[in-house]
Amino acid sequence: MTLQRREFLVGTAALLATPAIAQARPTLAFSAIPDEDATKLMERFTKVAKYLEGQLGVSVQFVPVKSYPAAVTAFRNNQVQLAWFGGLSGVQARIALPGSVAIAQGDEDKEFMSYFIAHQSTGLTESKDFPMGAKGRSFTFGAKTSTSGRLMPEFEIRRNTKMAPEAFFSRVGFSGDHTKTVELVASGAFEIGAVNFTSYDDMVKSGKVDPKVARLVWRTPTYPDYNFTVRGDADQRFGAGFTEKLKAAILGMNDPAILAAFPRKKFIPATNADYAPIEDVAKQLNLLD
Repeated sequence: MTLQRREFLVGTAALLATPAIAQARPTLAFSAIPDEDATKLMERFTKVAKYLEGQLGVSVQFVPVKSYPAAVTAFRNNQVQLAWFGGLSGVQARIALPGSVAIAQGDEDKEFMSYFIAHQSTGLTESKDFPMGAKGRSFTFGAKTSTSGRLMPEFEIRRNTKMAPEAFFSRVGFSGDHTKTVELVASGAFEIGAVNFTSYDDMVKSGKVDPKVARLVWRTPTYPDYNFTVRGDADQRFGAGFTEKLKAAILGMNDPAILAAFPRKKFIPATNADYAPIEDVAKQLNLLD
């Protein structure tokens, strides 16, 4: 074999090998429960994807989903390997895919809370006591499997009134997300609603809702909520030590513009055990099926 032909064959082999090398570096796909407006979520989490890509050295893609159950399904089916779940959806995902682990939560998530907000026409004002004056009025939850928009508010309604929501209120609805809940209460379409406190506070701060019209009337006791959960086979897919590297990248997020995507002040470590209280309440309300 001539030297020129040998060099040609070696060069050709190298070119043919290049796609295989590229294919050996899979994309990390991640999603988030659609707890707010879809356009807003895409804009916010695309920034998170770019940050993670720079930290991890792999391609990272944000994959939007249309519902909370869809986020769990995408995670279970390996359409995404990482997800920003609520407390309940995280529990559901880890049950559906044993070996998956919660690796981080916002500092606010260790003691999260829901707000009950009411339209000004109700005359209700903020109190430390459960708003029994809400009886007989219309009420909206958020998404059906939202921790802060349904699970914990329903638990507190039942605990404080000794009645099911459908018996205590005249009409019960599900808005689908926290932004919509605030908008429905502000418009008077529903007299009262349950919303996560960060979403409401963020909308008040940005001027998207008048707190005098959609009033905060009650705060639930605190509970653990949102979390980043990663599939148990992440190291097998992306390489040894990847899960710890991913965790370090999330905990290291300190750019206010990126943290605003959640919104959170910072991230702290989380474990599956942190969400045992959520699993217990979900079992009581039959929301794990």
